[in-house]
Amino acid sequence: MPKVSVIIPAYNAMTYLPETLKSVLRQTFIDFEVLVIDDGSTDNIGQWANDLIDSRVKLIVQPNQGASVARNTGIAQAQGEYIAFLDADDLWKPTKLEKQVRYLEDNPTVGLVHTNMLLIDWQSRSSGRVMKSNAEGDALKQLLRQNTIVTSSVIVRNDCLKTVGEFDRNLRYSQDWDMWVRIAARYPFAVIKEPLVCYRQHQNNATKNWQMLEQGFGMIEKLFQSVSQELMYLKNRSYGYASIYLAWKAIQNGDRQQAIYFRTQAIAYYPQLRYSSGCIRLSVAIAIMQCLGADGFNRVLALIYALRRRFVSIIAQ
Repeated sequence: MPKVSVIIPAYNAMTYLPETLKSVLRQTFIDFEVLVIDDGSTDNIGQWANDLIDSRVKLIVQPNQGASVARNTGIAQAQGEYIAFLDADDLWKPTKLEKQVRYLEDNPTVGLVHTNMLLIDWQSRSSGRVMKSNAEGDALKQLLRQNTIVTSSVIVRNDCLKTVGEFDRNLRYSQDWDMWVRIAARYPFAVIKEPLVCYRQHQNNATKNWQMLEQGFGMIEKLFQSVSQELMYLKNRSYGYASIYLAWKAIQNGDRQQAIYFRTQAIAYYPQLRYSSGCIRLSVAIAIMQCLGADGFNRVLALIYALRRRFVSIIAQ
């Protein structure tokens, strides 16, 4: 039996999937299986899979049912003691599995280990920006406030998933958030404070469907249905952070007015957010977009990314 089962849902993902899989096969920890779940793709994923020569990689085909069902299919067929999730457009650094498995082996009470992440673009170029998470130990309060865990960074004990159940297939949005909260209610979390995951930002994940994104608010209602009364004070904070997230999505899509709307909503829900670094950066981004337009803002952003990459390369020397 493999120690780790890596689950990769794939729907018309051949633009990035080969590079994603290479990042798994380059891991310094090698006792794993990879379950690629073809979720009703219409590209050439079947032919690509037939040409693979690594016996650890298995293609499982199902009708299109969404990422949650695809992950559940992978979990049902996984043989590993630990389950690692990876989206088909993200990348892993070579030591990711090694460091996470070692932590789980050394800390048998911890149920889930995740990592920080580095933002990259559609060409796999680093933005120089690292996203960090503080969801560790008794992480329930942190996760009720906001989800700071990226799915591609997670490795979890298979036994934990058997205890809390599968991803909620009825949720179209934030299914991962729902899962992390359910696990955090029972098990301690840990975070490897290194950017061992590269989260890819590209046009296809810059969602323009605000109705779908705002379903995350319904997700908040679901989260707080089963918490104790003493944690209900976190609910408005959760709405506030969710609104900040939606405002940044609006910025990514060049929609300044929508970003202003969500920023206003965030501060109304949780006034202290006005002074947070995320809200201040958001206000700066809105101001730049107002002065230079969406194209000008993107040029400024590209310049910032280039300067960050240059700075990181200098530090590395």
